[in-house]
Parts: sequence; C-alpha cells; structure tokens
Amino acid sequence: MGTITILESTTKNPLSLMGERAGICWGSDITDPKKNYKRGLDCLQSGHGRVLEFVNVEMAIDGYSARVIREWYTHLGGAPTRLQASTRYVNYENFDYVTPHTVERSEEAKALYEETMRTVADAAKKLEHELGIPREDAAMLFPLGMSTKIVDKRNLRNLIDMSHQRLCARAYWEYRELMRDLMKALSAISEEWAYVVGHYFVPKCDVSGVCIEKKSCGRRPKAEV
Repeated sequence: MGTITILESTTKNPLSLMGERAGICWGSDITDPKKNYKRGLDCLQSGHGRVLEFVNVEMAIDGYSARVIREWYTHLGGAPTRLQASTRYVNYENFDYVTPHTVERSEEAKALYEETMRTVADAAKKLEHELGIPREDAAMLFPLGMSTKIVDKRNLRNLIDMSHQRLCARAYWEYRELMRDLMKALSAISEEWAYVVGHYFVPKCDVSGVCIEKKSCGRRPKAEV
C-alpha cells in the first residue's frame, strides 16, 4: 500500500506533554519528567480529554488512492489542515494507482483494470500535448483510484476519534489499511506513542463493548434497541 512519514514537528512524547500542560494549570511541579508522564497518563485514563489537542501529529501520506484521501478529509474535528498534490500542476501522464485486492485476485479483472488505467493516461497525454487542452481540464479524466500525496496536520483527539470509526470492519478496506499503517508509524516514534496507540486506537465496539452497526461483523454482541 502507501507510506506514512511522521514529520519532525510531531510530538515525541504525548503523555509527558499532556501531563506538563495539565500541570501548569494545576500548579504542579512540571520540572520532573516522571511526574509529567504520570499526570498525562492519569488524564488519559480518567477521560480528561482537553489535553489531547496539545499533542501535534504532522505527516506526509503518499501512495493511497484519491478516494480514501477524500474520506480522510471528512474527519475535520480538532482543526486539522492539509495540502494535497495538485492535478492542475503535477504531471500525471503516467500516474500511479491503487489496485483493490479483489481485482488482484483475478487475472482477467486485473488485466482489464490496468488496461483502463493506461487508456486514461494516454488520453490525458493526448488531450494536453496534441489537442492543446489545459492540464487542469485533462485531469478531469483521472479516476479516484489514482494515488495521491498529502501533507497533513492533526491532533491526538482527532486521531483517536478517527480510529474508532475507521478500524471498524464496516469501514472502507483501504482506510482500515491506512489506519493500521498510521498506527505502526506512530508507535515507532516512542514508547509513549506505542502505549497510546495500543490502548486507545481501537474500533468503536471496543469503546462501547457492543456493536451499534446495522450489519455487524460479530466481533462484539449487538446493542439492544
């Protein structure tokens, strides 16, 4: 699939940062790293989520489909922001694209899929270079399966909330893979991130203990109506 690169501006130790920010308002000793860590952990475990917005996550997301990135953009809580590769200026004559697993399992389907993508690329090239159509207009041909690149900025509350919805078995398959890639990338930053991801990046049924989806995967018992 794609790649997620966590940028240097991302908070390295989220628990310690949250504990330090809370300690300022509580009149606590914020010079002791161990106390900051414990205070931040207490905030998280006690559901005192107002400190979550202080944890910054900035990343470059590359190689996922334009379709899944459109869904990524729907999680707007917590003032995220992002930049995306432009189809107006970037040369996509030989664009990369995402192939669904169901298509890859069939030789006939895969051949048809790849032929269609080549046809789109050839048509875009001809429109621009032979027929004088501006690239921004020729780009209207590009399918949502085309891979794209974005730079994204979010906070911990937003990402935890996103995980509850997008790790659900009912979520779009590529988004589930994107979330798992993100969890792996964040966990590699520090032990604190590994703890936060391991304990709080979970599907919503793990939070509620029951499944509220109409079509349940069976992982948890259905909620009583």
